[in-house]
Amino acid sequence: MSQTEVDVPPEDQPPAADDHAFFGQPRGLLTLSGLEVWERFSFLGMQAILVLYFADTVAHDGLGMSPGTAASVSAAYGTLVYLVSVAGGWLADRILGSYRAVLWGGILIAVGHYSMAVPTAAMTWVGLGLISAGTGLLKPNVATMVGKLYRTDDERRDAGFALYYMAINIGAFAGPLVTGWLGDHKGWHWGFSAAAVGMTFGLIQYVAGRRHLAGRKHSAEFALAPAAMRRAVLLIAVGAVVVAVVATALALAGWLTMGRFVDVLTVISVIAPVVYFSVMFASPRVSAEERGRLRPYVVLFLASTVFNFILFQAYSTMILLAFTNAETTILGFHFPASWYASALGAFEVALAPVVAAVWVRMGRRQPHASNKIAFGVILGGLSFLLMVLPTSGHSGDKYLMSVWWIVGSYLLLGLGDILLETSGMSATTKLAPAAFSSQTMSLWFLSLALANGIQAQTVKFYDDVSKPAYFGVNGAIAVAVGLAVIAAAPWLRRTMHPVH
Repeated sequence: MSQTEVDVPPEDQPPAADDHAFFGQPRGLLTLSGLEVWERFSFLGMQAILVLYFADTVAHDGLGMSPGTAASVSAAYGTLVYLVSVAGGWLADRILGSYRAVLWGGILIAVGHYSMAVPTAAMTWVGLGLISAGTGLLKPNVATMVGKLYRTDDERRDAGFALYYMAINIGAFAGPLVTGWLGDHKGWHWGFSAAAVGMTFGLIQYVAGRRHLAGRKHSAEFALAPAAMRRAVLLIAVGAVVVAVVATALALAGWLTMGRFVDVLTVISVIAPVVYFSVMFASPRVSAEERGRLRPYVVLFLASTVFNFILFQAYSTMILLAFTNAETTILGFHFPASWYASALGAFEVALAPVVAAVWVRMGRRQPHASNKIAFGVILGGLSFLLMVLPTSGHSGDKYLMSVWWIVGSYLLLGLGDILLETSGMSATTKLAPAAFSSQTMSLWFLSLALANGIQAQTVKFYDDVSKPAYFGVNGAIAVAVGLAVIAAAPWLRRTMHPVH
């Protein structure tokens, strides 16, 4: 999460009585955390059933894709979300301001989910496009607004972000429970409807609590000059129309197929970080010292990509595996396969305070940030390697594994996510050059986009290779990358200084 430090004029500060109103934190944190609960409820609730909807038969109101194609298209959607998030940060900085960017983002997300509630394939694609645009506006800017609630020297900042992170995972836990049950018992579009209602609740409490937010009355922090802003808005509008028209024409002509669209997104996800890093390394505004700190960050960026390549499959290949080959009954109680996704959020809610307490207790003896990230990548790899055991030794695909195999895999993955995400985001804010400080979240989102872009290609093999080979090879690669980062620890500690 970004911890952008922005001076907010006194007349635009929250009421003084708000300062310790929420567990010793500013009351605005309740508003923003509440928004994130519902945003993650809707986003991950929908994502938990999206791949199953894609793979289900047309007769059962699905889209009839093969499992590998369903996982690939789902990953491409994630790629688009995080690529758009890079632009969302710029739009907030230069045109909309954080409050309005989050508001309009939430509106687009809600409209997108309502569109997906309409039982037609066309509205599904319209809805996914709107959700991608909305999430791109909302996601990078909510964390920035959390940072504005605190003065630069406020010691409550880290604890506030910990509560905010907890809210994210509460939504991640609750969303799949509701959407999964509705999708399993009432139909996929009922599940999408629940996601829409959830986002609507989030918007209502966001607007209702706006007086508790810093910077709510302001336009962009670094607004363009009026003439430049008019040109930018015109270019964005014209560009969007041109892209839509060209894409529609190519699709009607039969050239822009779903497969090619996925491939285009993957190429963009690879090119974007290469260009971004090249610009930073070549920029005259970046000092030699800052350039030296960028080199170890490239290593951490790639480690994040490898881990998130595994993490995002918790909502694609792992859900598909659970649907076809895992038990969905505990003590006589039947549950939808999509409920497995809730285990990830539950583990992160439970383990995050434990991990934080361990680091506090260890103090200066705690592992270096690069090692925490490496441990996270290794745990991600082990979560896939664990799946080799229950998927091996079967003569066909007609078998059921115990619930606890997938739950155990998600336990490893959740712990790895806590180690990597918190350390990775912190390192991003500290290692980015000062000239690019307002764009630090863009760097992080590009690693997530790249992870999804690569996943969109590799999951195509899910149908063609054995399950032990698929999970074993991907898991082994992740473990190898984590070990390589540990091996590079002496160099990383030296070049990342003063980051601990």
